[in-house]
Amino acid sequence: MIKTDILIIGAGPTGLFTVFEAGLLKLKCHLIDALPQPGGQCSELYPKKPIYDIPGFPEILAGDLTKNLLEQGKQFEPGFTLGERAETIEKQEDGSFIVTTNKGTKHQAPVVAIASGLGSFEPRKPQIENLLDYEDKGVEYMIKEPEIYRGKNVVIAGGGDSALDWSIYLSDVAKSVTLVHRRNEFRGHLDSVEKVQELKNEGKINLITPAEVTNILGNGKVEAIEITKNGETPVVVETDHFIPLFGLSPKLGPIANWGLEIEKNAIKVNNALDYQTNIPGIFAIGDGNYYPGKLKLILCGFHEATIMCQAAYKIINPGKKFVLKYTTVSGIDGFDGTRKEAPKAVVQAIN
Repeated sequence: MIKTDILIIGAGPTGLFTVFEAGLLKLKCHLIDALPQPGGQCSELYPKKPIYDIPGFPEILAGDLTKNLLEQGKQFEPGFTLGERAETIEKQEDGSFIVTTNKGTKHQAPVVAIASGLGSFEPRKPQIENLLDYEDKGVEYMIKEPEIYRGKNVVIAGGGDSALDWSIYLSDVAKSVTLVHRRNEFRGHLDSVEKVQELKNEGKINLITPAEVTNILGNGKVEAIEITKNGETPVVVETDHFIPLFGLSPKLGPIANWGLEIEKNAIKVNNALDYQTNIPGIFAIGDGNYYPGKLKLILCGFHEATIMCQAAYKIINPGKKFVLKYTTVSGIDGFDGTRKEAPKAVVQAIN
């Protein structure tokens, strides 16, 4: 039986940052993740994708963000159960919870923080008759290593941030980049939309809207695609890779059977207080939770993790009070007895 103060379901960015915030409160964390390594989508789906909205980093690769978060939390010695999925949860008479994985590993904690993001997921695929014939033969639904596209012709389909960001990034890597979207309007950040338009004007991106990829051509691998615009005769565009980026279809998996209140395929929480669910002691933070005005951004998950840890402290240490101080003033007590300085808030318990 693995015992800890806060059991975190999900080792993505929000879960990893929770380790640091909990550590400042002298709370130990253990993380469970179905993936074989920490980082969540940042490690599994797009480790080389640049992220632009992390405070203090004009640009940072998703994989590097994971490394930084692991380094930040390392001083608090978190535990990890990786490659196993949280399967069941049981509340004990003392108020604690036992979470068992699909491989039978049991974990016990007074507080459970669900930071599983989108949960289990699969890419949304376009309705193209012969699409499956070309999977892993030039059709990819995510970009893990951009260098494989160097000097290649690439067609990207989609209208969200991933399609826009990768079109921008690959414009300096690929021989040619064609971005196809079924509407003239995009769903991504305005800065990204403006950058794509700028690259189009410079001849670095071929932008085709409103249009759809309707057929794939090739002999054992992708050689070209057909693009249909406004019902017109399809246009053939030669390409080495077709990358439809239509997002992910999220599924909560076994967590959906834990008795939690679900809304819009996410776990409903009380955002006015502490991101606790309808079950006291179980919190949901990050992309997997829902409340009015929810924004699925990494930085929002960081904020939610910070507030959640304050509430977790009160559950784990009933009757104790604390005051908010700053590590720039008080420092951080290291496990080796040394004092460390860091510009982060720290809460010190007062009996």
